Amino acid sequence: MLEEAMAAIAEDGLASLTMSALAERLGTSGGHILYYFGSKDLLLLAALRWSEAALTEERRALLSRRVTAERKLDGFVRLYLPRGPRDPRWTLWIELWARTPGNSALGEAQEELDRGWQDDLETLLAAGVARRRFAPLDAAARASELLALLDGLSTRVVLGQHSGRDTRPALEVARSATRALITPYGPGTDDTPAVTAD
Repeated sequence: MLEEAMAAIAEDGLASLTMSALAERLGTSGGHILYYFGSKDLLLLAALRWSEAALTEERRALLSRRVTAERKLDGFVRLYLPRGPRDPRWTLWIELWARTPGNSALGEAQEELDRGWQDDLETLLAAGVARRRFAPLDAAARASELLALLDGLSTRVVLGQHSGRDTRPALEVARSATRALITPYGPGTDDTPAVTAD
């Protein structure tokens, strides 16, 4: 049900989506949907949590792989970016961002979901510094900066403002930004201890 709800929100937007139209699409009743979710905002949040749970599993699998920190970082960036314009997951995020200023419950949920990405990226960066794959850095600050850049780029892709349907240019921009923020370890690199992820 949540996968279909996510697709419906992505296609029609939450504002124009009616519970009766969604119920017809799902083969159930509007009352049934309201019973389980209570409101369109809570339906949005449930669909996003469902989507993010699957991505959390993918992130954890990526972080546990026996590959270099550089490859893990590239995989993280690819996992974060949308798969193209109107990507359902990213459309849900944009809908959520639009509703959080006036809704403290949605704001708290957004922070919780964001924290998962932030924590995993901090862990990845700190491990890369410890293994001398990345130059020393403040893992928390650098992760926050990179995620902010990826959010902006991803929003442009989802809205169709970046290279049409071809996501490869967006990936190259993301990789370029990543290289600018996270430099490789090399001879003469300052060995000042990095701030590690907590």
